[in-house]
Amino acid sequence: MKLTPHFTLAELTASATAQRLRIDNTPPGDVAQRLLYTAEMLERIRATLGVPVIVTSAYRGPVLNRAVGGVSSSDHMTGEAADIVAPRYGTPYAVAALLAPLVSTLGIGQLILEGIGGKQWVHVSTRPPQRAVNRILTITATGVRSGIHQLA
Repeated sequence: MKLTPHFTLAELTASATAQRLRIDNTPPGDVAQRLLYTAEMLERIRATLGVPVIVTSAYRGPVLNRAVGGVSSSDHMTGEAADIVAPRYGTPYAVAALLAPLVSTLGIGQLILEGIGGKQWVHVSTRPPQRAVNRILTITATGVRSGIHQLA
């Protein structure tokens, strides 16, 4: 089912881990509605970047979230977050650096540049965090830093 011109429900619920472990990752109705808002945010990000955005992870039901080691308060479980890359634009750092000053304009509640285990991606959420200092972050294996910082 197409949520927006460039994003489908299947794309926002796809998971290799769920497939491998035979986990049903079908979102309940209230989550499906929030996934529409997430897809709309992703459309705004795509238009800003001017290139396709690849969703590497979006909705994760509780069982799948535990299987991938997600935190129990993850916005992924409520359909309010997506992890993305845009290789045609540049590195995840370049994407995050462009988006950081535009979070309010684009309706991004939280922006996190993540780099763990040799992989890098940008986490975007429609829900702002409780503390404003946590709105734009860089997270690596060595810790959490406020703002967007170049990854090694």
